[in-house]
Amino acid sequence: MRRLKQSLRTKLMVVVMGFMMALPSVSFAQNVTQRPSGLEMTTDAILVRPLMFVGTVLGAGVFVVSLPFSALGGNVGEAADTLVTTPFKATFVRCLGCSKSNDTN
Repeated sequence: MRRLKQSLRTKLMVVVMGFMMALPSVSFAQNVTQRPSGLEMTTDAILVRPLMFVGTVLGAGVFVVSLPFSALGGNVGEAADTLVTTPFKATFVRCLGCSKSNDTN
């Protein structure tokens, strides 16, 4: 039981660290001029967002595992952007039903 708690705590910390690294990018979002339909919004809310959330969590896990190698290669920022920030923006910053996030970065 103690081992299960430790494993769950470790996984939760990875997710929290990934969110904390990606949160500063949220402030760069701009208004969206695209007007999605009701079907697009519904599909996004029911199917796409949960899948993108899973992608964000998996990307954060892969980032943590690859962090020593990224640090040695000198591309930690690029790895964080690709594996954590991009899925995070697609999940939480993009408007419901929009196909692209309208931001400056």
